Amino acid sequence: MLIPNTFNVKAEADILVDIHSEQALVEALRMYPNPFVLGGGSNMLITQKISQPVLHILLKGIEVQEETDDYVWIKAAAGENWHQFVQYTLERGYGGLENLSLIYGNVGTTPVQNIGAYGVEIKDVMTSCEAIDVRTLQKRVFSNADCCFGYRESIFKGEEKGHYIITAVTFKLTKRNHLLHTQYGAIEEVLRERHITTPTPQQLSEVVIAIRQRKLPNPAEVGNCGSFFKNPILPKEKYIELQQQYPQIPSYKVDDLNVKVPAGWLIDTCGLKGYRVGDAGVHTQQALVLVNYGKATGKEILAVAHYVKDQVFEKFGVALEFEVNIF
Repeated sequence: MLIPNTFNVKAEADILVDIHSEQALVEALRMYPNPFVLGGGSNMLITQKISQPVLHILLKGIEVQEETDDYVWIKAAAGENWHQFVQYTLERGYGGLENLSLIYGNVGTTPVQNIGAYGVEIKDVMTSCEAIDVRTLQKRVFSNADCCFGYRESIFKGEEKGHYIITAVTFKLTKRNHLLHTQYGAIEEVLRERHITTPTPQQLSEVVIAIRQRKLPNPAEVGNCGSFFKNPILPKEKYIELQQQYPQIPSYKVDDLNVKVPAGWLIDTCGLKGYRVGDAGVHTQQALVLVNYGKATGKEILAVAHYVKDQVFEKFGVALEFEVNIF
C-alpha cells in the first residue's frame, strides 16, 4: 500500500486502514495497538517502508458549538482539510484563521505542530481538542493550556508523543471587531498594491493566499511540505554577534532575551536557494522549502536537508531544526 504524502515520495506500508469514525478508530486501535497515524501527509518525510499498520484519519464534520454576538465556537473533525475549513469560516464572516490560509494538511494535525503564519498560531485561536488515548481507548479533552504550546511545539510532540490521536479541534473565532494581524512587510505591501486600508478577514486571507502562491510551490505540481526548517530562536548575544558580521540580517523580537531569525535568510545567504542533487533540492523562490522535482526518494531529500543544515552551521554557528517530521 502506498502512503499519500505531499512530498510525493514513494512510501509503502503493508497495512493502511481508512478511519471514518471514532468507533472505527477505537476498533482499529484494539486490532493495531501501535499504529502509524496519518493525517494529510503534509508535514512528514518518509525515508523507509513503514512497518506499523497505518491509520489514515478521515473523520469529517464541522459544527457550531456556541455563539454570542461577538464570538463563535466552532468544532471541526480531524480529517477536515485545513485550508477548506479556513475558507468555510471566512465565508460565514468569522475572523481568526485568515493568516493561516493555504497551509497544507488537515485540522487534526494543527495542534500537534502549533502551526503558524504571519503572526498567528493555533494556540491563539484554539480552545480545546478531543483525542483518543491509544493506551486506554478513552476520549480526553485537552484545553489550550493542557497542550503546552510552544513555537511549532505541543505536548503531542513532547511528553505525550504517540499517546493520543486527535479527533476534533474547537476554535474561538470573532464575528465582529476582528483583530487582524497585518504587520508583516509582505502583507502590508500587497494591501497597498490593492489599495486596501481596512481589510476584512476575507480580504486578508486573499492577500495571504496570493503571497503564499507566489513564494511556495503547489505540492500537486512539485512535491514539498512547505517550511522544512524552523526559524531559529537565538539568544540576544548570539544575534548581536551575527548582526555585527551581517548588518542586514532580519529578525523578530521574541522576548527581552531572545530573537527569532528567518531560516530562509540563513539558507539563502549560504547560496543554497536552488541547490539541487538529482530530483531533490532547495526551492528556487523560497529557501525554507525543500522540494521533490520528480522521483526523489525520502532518503535523498533528507540528505539535502542535512547538507543545508551543515552549511548553515558552518557559516553562522546556528543549528537549524527540522519542522517536518522524519520517519
